[in-house]
Amino acid sequence: MSPRKRYSRPSLPAQQPASGNETGDVGNDGGYNAGMAVFSYIIGGIIVWSLVGWGLDNLWGTRWIVLLGALLGAAGGFYLSHMHGLTGQSSTPGESNADSGPSTDGDSNAK
Repeated sequence: MSPRKRYSRPSLPAQQPASGNETGDVGNDGGYNAGMAVFSYIIGGIIVWSLVGWGLDNLWGTRWIVLLGALLGAAGGFYLSHMHGLTGQSSTPGESNADSGPSTDGDSNAK
């Protein structure tokens, strides 16, 4: 029996992502999306952990655990957004923020 031939797919040219405009420029809404994600993490954390605190308050007959739950939810939401890299300054892929150098905005001597 003869060995099977191994076929590979032909390489396709790289395609630019669809952006909705004719020039092919990608829209720069990453900051808005990251902001909405941070907002969702923090508000979601506050709501969920406040409900947990409210339930524990009703179970144990206390009145302060709901506030502790809200604070814990806000801190947890910020922590999650920081761990997902949503709270730092944006830079181009492969470039760190230190690579860009100091800002020259407002510098009258820059030419």
